[in-house]
Amino acid sequence: MDENIEAIELTIFDTETTGLNPVSGDRIVELAGLRVKGQARIAQFDSLINPGRPISAGAFAVNKITPEMLESAPGIEKVIPEFLEFIQGSCLCSYNAEFDLGFLNNELELIGAPVIDNLVVFDVLTMAKRLLPGLARYPLWFVAQELKVKLTQKHRAFADVEMTWEVFNKLKVISQEKGITGFTDFSKLFAFKPKNPGDGSIPLLPSFPRTT
Repeated sequence: MDENIEAIELTIFDTETTGLNPVSGDRIVELAGLRVKGQARIAQFDSLINPGRPISAGAFAVNKITPEMLESAPGIEKVIPEFLEFIQGSCLCSYNAEFDLGFLNNELELIGAPVIDNLVVFDVLTMAKRLLPGLARYPLWFVAQELKVKLTQKHRAFADVEMTWEVFNKLKVISQEKGITGFTDFSKLFAFKPKNPGDGSIPLLPSFPRTT
């Protein structure tokens, strides 16, 4: 039986980075997640990360994260295992999953851990484009404004996670009104690189080895 989306634990996550391109050496400087089920908040995760490289002027203009804020922050080799433990057994969800998942997988590769692949990762940006066609633009703050979400986008990881959750909940109501309630349909319509679970089973994150 296809499980209702309300019964599934999701981890909504967001990253702040030194720039826009992990292939060019940009790194994560902040990683946050909110674990939810239906309307219930289960747990939260938020950590600055010392990237071992400068933040670009463009990134600083957006997130206002300074080198001084990162001097005493832990490295990615400490934060990533803690985050993987935090998201264990949940499905991931973010706004513009291609960006956040790309950076997260780049960090996993750098520490020699398996990347997150062949799993359902819900993309709230895809939800917005499918459920709110015809908007002039689709940045998170604009979609939130259209949906009358009162939060203000601050371009810090956990604040953006909370805004993404509010937007997700508003879009989820619209999808439910259209009869989209099950995990399989959500996966086909709203996942980054959609997978077809077929039998309605939920592919969860596998166990990741801890790094030292």
